[in-house]
Amino acid sequence: MSRGALSFGKQMNSRPSHMNDQPNNASGSDSVVTSPDDDFVFLDSSHPESLLQGLNELRKHGHFCDVTLCVSGQNFPVHKSVLASFSPYFRAMFQSNMAESEQEYITLNGVDSTMVSLLLDYAYTSSITITKNNVQSLLSASNLLEVAPVRGACCRFLERHIDSSNCVGIHCFAEAHACHDLARKAKGFFLKHFKKVMAMEEWLDLPVDKVVEFLSADELEVEKEEIVFNAATSWLHKNYAVRAPAFHKVLECVRLPLVSPYFLVDIVEAENAIRTSPECRLLVEEARLYHLLPDRRHHINSTRVIARKNANATMVIVAVGGEDNKLVLRSVECYDPVSHSWRSLSCLPFAVSKHGLVVSGDDVLYLSGGEFPDGSVTRCLWRYDPVLDEWHDLAPMKSARSELGLCMLDGLVYAVGGWDGMRRLNTVECYDRKTNQWSSVTSMQLSITSPAVTSSNGKLYVCGGAILEDGDGMDQVQYYDPHEDSWTLLPSMIIPRSGSCAAVVNGYIYVIGGWHASTENTNKVERYDFKTKTWTLVSSMKERRYRPGVAVVNGKIYILGGEDGWEHFHDTIECYDPATDTWSVVGEMLTGRSWLSCAPLRQHNSYAFENRNIVFVNIVLL
Repeated sequence: MSRGALSFGKQMNSRPSHMNDQPNNASGSDSVVTSPDDDFVFLDSSHPESLLQGLNELRKHGHFCDVTLCVSGQNFPVHKSVLASFSPYFRAMFQSNMAESEQEYITLNGVDSTMVSLLLDYAYTSSITITKNNVQSLLSASNLLEVAPVRGACCRFLERHIDSSNCVGIHCFAEAHACHDLARKAKGFFLKHFKKVMAMEEWLDLPVDKVVEFLSADELEVEKEEIVFNAATSWLHKNYAVRAPAFHKVLECVRLPLVSPYFLVDIVEAENAIRTSPECRLLVEEARLYHLLPDRRHHINSTRVIARKNANATMVIVAVGGEDNKLVLRSVECYDPVSHSWRSLSCLPFAVSKHGLVVSGDDVLYLSGGEFPDGSVTRCLWRYDPVLDEWHDLAPMKSARSELGLCMLDGLVYAVGGWDGMRRLNTVECYDRKTNQWSSVTSMQLSITSPAVTSSNGKLYVCGGAILEDGDGMDQVQYYDPHEDSWTLLPSMIIPRSGSCAAVVNGYIYVIGGWHASTENTNKVERYDFKTKTWTLVSSMKERRYRPGVAVVNGKIYILGGEDGWEHFHDTIECYDPATDTWSVVGEMLTGRSWLSCAPLRQHNSYAFENRNIVFVNIVLL
């Protein structure tokens, strides 16, 4: 063996008893790692702290410092390598061709010298103290110098101290410094505790754009919309002369149609800024019409008629009766489009299909006509009371009708056409809820079954329907004017249909699905433009559906059930968004069925879920 080489044999595996296995370190924090070939790796866990302590001592005594930061008249001798290691801001400065990369003295503007001192201490010690007094300045400095750990710690500190008195300020401060998560959480606190926040000075000092942002939020938690109006006027009167000209922008965010009509007249219209503003007067007029014409509420295209998410009301879709491949149903369920949950309501007194269902502006359902399991046709009219969850019978129609069209028009229920058990009908009758009486109106030119009916702007529209024994649909469209008691033809649809459904959204009539030809159901959808008096095809549904249920909720069309061919009943729910012209599957029914009827219904949360079983249906959204 050569003189300079060491030989390690098996005898090295045993040590004399006087040798200590622990390294010479009082802390006992070091670790020893032995690799498979017996190499010795020594890890000193105290080394990073010792290194920082050493560098900090050098900084304090001015040793080896190669750059000086100049901030508001104070100089901070530091090491470039330390600055570059803890701040991407300085790393980019020193690695670029900027003049500062070669300068011995670097001036920092727009940052507080005390905060720079704290950040430099952090760079050399890994420790920093955040207080209520320095957190905002420290976050600003760490944001400018890109010290991400300190910036994040400041955000967490502010988050823990959010309350009603500061949530607005924290939100605005976080937005200014691109602290998106903190801004979102501060805004969430504001929306959840709005009633307390609106009494704070921060709310009264907000700029108009921020007031608009907050009051526009669906997530704003208020028991009633009157609270939102009071908050808006409190803000207004903090600086009336300056804010009054732009107050209409704020009032647009208050959902005036949802306030009490007495509050609207006594309080809203008494506000001087509203009386003197044409824009504000239009908003008040919209709310007046909402209360004056309740049966046209479902046709109003405005976010101001949609309750906030946490309001004391829920919009649901009620599905009534129908039939599957085994039996006629008497079940009544409601579907929540937000939670995708079903809840059972009081059943019908009888099983029925091929009936009609409408909802009034004061959220009362009316069911009329239909066919019983034995094939007999009924004249019945029933009213559903959502408060008591009860069905009550009313005056029957003059004629028995199944496969009829039923529509609510300006407070009256219209029954159109249908089958009386022996023949198709062209007669039309209307029900007056005040007198509990039916009366006949002018008949249609043709006798039809399974038409698609809807109403808009004071007129009743009848689209398609079957006139022949084979049930094939026709393309005729007509409307009834109750003021003239007359029928008028409109341009024909693109596709002849029967068993389709109709809905009005954003000033268009949509006709959906139905029976297209002797052996074919359709998924095609077309819409009618009142202005141009033309029909155009829009996106088709994902499934072909004959006699589905339809309801419009918050400007979207929901289609439930229906059938595609003999004894093939759909249990899916499709939703159409007119803004994107797209259909999507959003839920499933408890049972597949067709010949059902559906209607939207606003239920107050005080009774909507009392003593009821809720059924959640897990689905895969397509």
